[in-house]
Amino acid sequence: MENKTKFLVKAGIIAALYAVLTLLIAPLSYGQMQIRISEALTILPFFTPAAIPGLFAGCLLANFFGSPLGMLDVILGSLTTLVAAWMASKIKNKYLVPLPAILLNAMVIPYVLYVFLGFPYLVSVLWVGLGEIAAVYGLGLPLLLFIEKNKAVKDMIKD
Repeated sequence: MENKTKFLVKAGIIAALYAVLTLLIAPLSYGQMQIRISEALTILPFFTPAAIPGLFAGCLLANFFGSPLGMLDVILGSLTTLVAAWMASKIKNKYLVPLPAILLNAMVIPYVLYVFLGFPYLVSVLWVGLGEIAAVYGLGLPLLLFIEKNKAVKDMIKD
């Protein structure tokens, strides 16, 4: 497969996985305490740059079709995922790869919750941050370690 085509296919698969995982468990994906299982995928930029647009597109789709928080969530949530994915791609220490998603979402998403639902910002920082830690360190880091130890999976993902 040509490199550009391979890149687009990987990005598309990641986008679809992110969107479907988010929408399947929508009650857990949106709100003050949100544990998006799909956020475990934010470790994928460690392996492939195709994950950066893939995660962005997946988050955009999930928020557009599922978020009760309007266009502000679609825009800010998706851009937060894009920046976090780009930052994660620059990190070389596998144990630190989850941090951009956790820190950025804990800072940005509480603003959206404050604007639309009136939730206190600082309380939401704590709850969103805890949900991100559960998803990204609880599921994402084990996924990263699994991919790293399984040559067939790693070869399929890695560029």
